[in-house]
Amino acid sequence: MNGEKYRFLFVSLSGLIGDIAWQVAKEGHEVKYYIGAEKERDIADGFVPKTDDWERELDWADVVVFDDTLGQGAKAQALRRQGKLVIGGTPYTDRLEDDRSFGQEELKRAGVSILPYRQFDDFDEAIAYVKANPERYVIKPSGEAGNVKRRLFVGDEEDGQDVIRVLEAYKKSFPDEIKVFQLQRRVTGVEIAVGAFFNGKEFIYPINVNFEHKKLFPGNIGPSTGEMGTSMFWSGPNRLFNSTLRKMESRLAEEGYVGYIDLNCIVNGNGIYPLEFTARFGYPTISIQQEGMITPIGQFLHDLAAGLNPKLKVKSGFQIGVRIVVPPFPFDDDATFLATSKNAAILFKKGIIPEEVHIEDVKQVNGQWYVAGTSGVVLVVCGTGPTMRQAQAQAYSRVRNIMIPDMYYRDDIGERWFEDHDRLHTWGYLREV
Repeated sequence: MNGEKYRFLFVSLSGLIGDIAWQVAKEGHEVKYYIGAEKERDIADGFVPKTDDWERELDWADVVVFDDTLGQGAKAQALRRQGKLVIGGTPYTDRLEDDRSFGQEELKRAGVSILPYRQFDDFDEAIAYVKANPERYVIKPSGEAGNVKRRLFVGDEEDGQDVIRVLEAYKKSFPDEIKVFQLQRRVTGVEIAVGAFFNGKEFIYPINVNFEHKKLFPGNIGPSTGEMGTSMFWSGPNRLFNSTLRKMESRLAEEGYVGYIDLNCIVNGNGIYPLEFTARFGYPTISIQQEGMITPIGQFLHDLAAGLNPKLKVKSGFQIGVRIVVPPFPFDDDATFLATSKNAAILFKKGIIPEEVHIEDVKQVNGQWYVAGTSGVVLVVCGTGPTMRQAQAQAYSRVRNIMIPDMYYRDDIGERWFEDHDRLHTWGYLREV
């Protein structure tokens, strides 16, 4: 680490990467932050300098960071070809995430076993298919609709009747929103994700193993959300990574992909079944990862974009992040958000804001924090420790210091580990090789 300071331009569609921009600024780098969506533009106000025209800042920036797929990969690729240092994807890697069927076929092409699936653009056709092939299925919308996690439906009934009922409801309610979707055979096991940073040529070690908690309520019940919290640890390359993501290394190198890429899987005693790619930073994953990194993230991102092999020093043990949200999350309801949550004050009982509190849709005015944006996703509170129990205890002690009117969160982030890790070790997926 040479301690040099750089100029970072963060480019966001909807204000996802404000926390990392803030962390990089706190390390002494210069930062400018652009948010495309007009209603989200107050996110991170008072935390980092903003710009309303990111292309005007390109000559100023040493490093450009894109925080999403959905067309951002084409911009990142074009800038890389001009010689800029860029964190971001390509049209190919965007498609890995945004087009679920394409992602599955690319895994298959790389020699990774995948679950049977069918892609549909017609609800009646899908309903007829389930009737003819009764089975448990998962409904997975593709494209932008795939970002609305509560549209994903995991069937429980052996004959697929619950999936048929949901498809019939979607046909009436969301025909314009859900244009293309996938029916994937459902398997039971442990849901686990493996990811790593990529420098345009190869994966950077250690890898990250993480466990998402997607349902709104403790006990994994209620509507699906993007995320309510994540537990994780860093590892050398293990069997899970080598059997899946590592097989994509040469293809990602052909693309010159730079950033983080993650593959969510279901595993059981019979094998590994990859579900979906995240070909970008995960949220709140990247904030929790930053909490577990000893290497300063600004220097790391610069070196990654420069195609170097940065030494990623991380904390041993476990990290967890608890997401704190306010109404109407996870639903879209502007009236409720404006009436109950917009500009709500974020208070800290002890008066001191701990470093381990990471911002999402937050702004700062005269030192006071307020809820910003439109989604109701407010903070990620992290804890670390040599054991999962210690990481949990640290995170939740910090959560208890926070006061926001009507805030809610899951109180069981990390609990999955105690049931899952015995099975994962028995099956041998976490063994470093």
